[in-house]
Amino acid sequence: MELTLGFSPCPNDTFIFDALIHGKIDTEGLTFKVFFDDVETLNQKALRGELDITKLSFHAFAYVAEQYALLNAGSALGFGVGPLLICKKENAERIESQLKTGDWKLKTGIPGKYTTANFLLGVAYPNLTDKQQMVFSDIEDALLNDEIDLGLIIHENRFTYQAKGLHKVIDLGAYWEDFSGCAIPLGGIVVNRKLPVEIQEKVNRLVKKSVEFAFANPKSGIEFIREHAQAMEEEVMYKHIELYVNQYSVDLGIEGRKAIDTLFDIATKNEVIPAIGKSLYVLD
Repeated sequence: MELTLGFSPCPNDTFIFDALIHGKIDTEGLTFKVFFDDVETLNQKALRGELDITKLSFHAFAYVAEQYALLNAGSALGFGVGPLLICKKENAERIESQLKTGDWKLKTGIPGKYTTANFLLGVAYPNLTDKQQMVFSDIEDALLNDEIDLGLIIHENRFTYQAKGLHKVIDLGAYWEDFSGCAIPLGGIVVNRKLPVEIQEKVNRLVKKSVEFAFANPKSGIEFIREHAQAMEEEVMYKHIELYVNQYSVDLGIEGRKAIDTLFDIATKNEVIPAIGKSLYVLD
C-alpha cells in the first residue's frame, strides 16, 4: 500500500524519516510517495487534506484535527527550541523601545499564518498585526534589505542570524516556557483519519522505529540529510537535529501530551483556534 508523505527538507525531518523511506526498517508492506515542502506549504496541504501523512505546525493542526490524528512519534517539542524575534542590529534600540512603549507600527516577517511561531508571537505581542508571510529562509535577507522591521525565525536560522549582523529581540520559546511551564510544541506528524485504524497505528509504529533507528545510527542518513540541507555545514546540521529531535520525537509521553494540551487549551480560550471535538491522538 502506497501512502503520500510530506515533510520539510530540514535536517530534523530528514533525520527522522530517512530509515522509513529508504527501507532501513521493515515498513510492513507500506511504501511512501514523498513530498518535500516548507512548513507553511505543508500546513496549507493539510488544510486541503491532500496527504495521507504529513508534518505540520501545531497551530495548523488545530484547524485540521477533525481530519487528521496526531502520531505519538515524530514530533518536535522541547525546551530552548522556540522561534526567535529578531531585527537589524543597528535598529535594535529603536525597535525595542517601540515595543516597550506600545508603538506597534512595525512590519513583521513571519514564516506562515498557521505556524506555531506566529501563534506565540500573537500571545506575546498581540498588537503586532502588520505581518508579511514569507518562506522562513527569506526572512533574514528581508531584514537586511529593510523590507521588514522584525523577523520571526525558525529552524536553522537560529544558528545563522548573528553572523549576518542581526539581533535577537526575544526568544519566544523561553517566553512560552516561563508562561506555561511546559515544553514548547512546534510541529507534529499527523495521519489522515480516513485511513483504516490499523494503518494509522502501523504508521505510528513505523515512524517510531524510524526515529529509533536514526538515534541508534546517527550517521546513517548523512548524505540524505546533506542533500536537502541548503548547503548547511555538517556541524550546523547536527546542532539542528539535536535541538529538535529528542525523547518527545520517539514518544510524546505524558509530558509531551501535557504541553500540546496546554497549548491548545490556551489557544482555544483566547479564541485563536476553534474548539476541537475529537481526541487529538492516534491511539486514543
